[in-house]
Amino acid sequence: MMSPIEINFAQLNLQTLHPVFITTLGALAVLVIDLIKTPTKTFNAMFSVAVVLLALYTLLGTQINQVGFFGMITTDAPAIIGQAIILVASALFLPLSLTSQRFHEYEYSEFFALFLFMVTGFQVMVSTDNIILMFISLETASLALYTLIAMHNRDRSIEAAIKYFTMGALAAGFFAFGGALFYLATGSVNLTESYAAIEASGVKNYEALLIALVFLIGAIGFKLSIVPLHTWTPDVYEGASAPLAGYMSIVPKIATFVLALRLFEYLVSIDVEWIKTMLWIAAVTTMTIGNILALVQESVKRMLAFSSISHAGFGLAAILIATNEANTALFMYWALFMFANLGAFTMLWISRHKSKIFHNRFDHPYTKFSGMIYIAPIPAIIMAIFMLSLAGVPPFALFWGKFYILSAAVSSGYIGLALIMALNSAIAVYYYLKLIVYMFLREPSTSNRTVYMHNATAPFKFILGISAVASVFSIIFINDLMVGISSILRSSGF
Repeated sequence: MMSPIEINFAQLNLQTLHPVFITTLGALAVLVIDLIKTPTKTFNAMFSVAVVLLALYTLLGTQINQVGFFGMITTDAPAIIGQAIILVASALFLPLSLTSQRFHEYEYSEFFALFLFMVTGFQVMVSTDNIILMFISLETASLALYTLIAMHNRDRSIEAAIKYFTMGALAAGFFAFGGALFYLATGSVNLTESYAAIEASGVKNYEALLIALVFLIGAIGFKLSIVPLHTWTPDVYEGASAPLAGYMSIVPKIATFVLALRLFEYLVSIDVEWIKTMLWIAAVTTMTIGNILALVQESVKRMLAFSSISHAGFGLAAILIATNEANTALFMYWALFMFANLGAFTMLWISRHKSKIFHNRFDHPYTKFSGMIYIAPIPAIIMAIFMLSLAGVPPFALFWGKFYILSAAVSSGYIGLALIMALNSAIAVYYYLKLIVYMFLREPSTSNRTVYMHNATAPFKFILGISAVASVFSIIFINDLMVGISSILRSSGF
């Protein structure tokens, strides 16, 4: 006779799940409200923003270093900081649905419900060190994201969603297979328990662990757009709406960086040389090839897609360095990148036309912005701010992110890596300044100012204001941000 299963509900520690519960219930509430009475897109957007902000408020009150859901959910530093970036980015994204023009996807409540389900998936993904739960949350978020891309309802959007889904399914298979082999090698799907077992008795099946990590790196590489697993990125970004493309370059990547931090931090710290070598090669090739491909683009949107690949290389470099200084720089870098990049994509969204009036393929060719300073000076200046920030020009926001990653590399003896990062930063300046040259030094391609403000609304201007202020005046708060992130990471042993 089997003994009865005893469940200790105290192990749930529901406090650790409150932010996740809020976004999940918010998504369900959107669907229920839609069943009762069809709401406006304004109501859906503002309700979703309120849900996200409530989740953020709850998160900030969460006690750090707690464990819940039977040991599968944690509120350590990467979970708290990762969720904070995810929720802030989500709150900035949602008002961009309040366009002056009618776009298909925002007319449906399902868009906002799927978005909140996606946010829930990413929240869980950064809050667990259990490989099974990582996989479930990753696929939950990914399936919602595939649908959101397709809902833009253009041929290129559907093509992008299918391409993303196909390659994402392959990556999911890699992750599942790698997770199974990881369990075979270590006897646990919990990373903390697995690495404790490795430290205590060594690896019983080294070959299985080696193959497992190769497959897991492949899955992570797809989500981070690591070269050579980056080929989907420009086409998917081009097919997605501009704000969703900007969101994709921020949230899925910070969630995957947290996953990579949990997976590789211990192995790097005990000097597993082949892991360090693989991360070094991946970081260098990703930032370099991403930059080179960005140089030759005709479309600003595709340039930003390739530049996001290059920025992911800088994040990988921080994972490789694996010190408190590097981990602090990683989260600070991505928080600053969030404002500059989402701001740049918002500027593209403001000028989005359903008809291609400047190019037969691209919505946002460089020529579209020729002489913009003479036609729409304020939008031109704001766009220039975002380009200078992304380029890492001092004193704009991302300069500090790059500076601290370079500093962490030098402090840890990665001099060659630091030089390569500095060289790539210099290369990046060229293609970001290319757009500024078009805007400020070329003759106008149109005399119609409304071209650049075609889709503008008050919420758009508010988001742009926040992003621009954060990009320009980051020097005021950068030290406090760095100290705060560093102290919370140190409290969790990162």
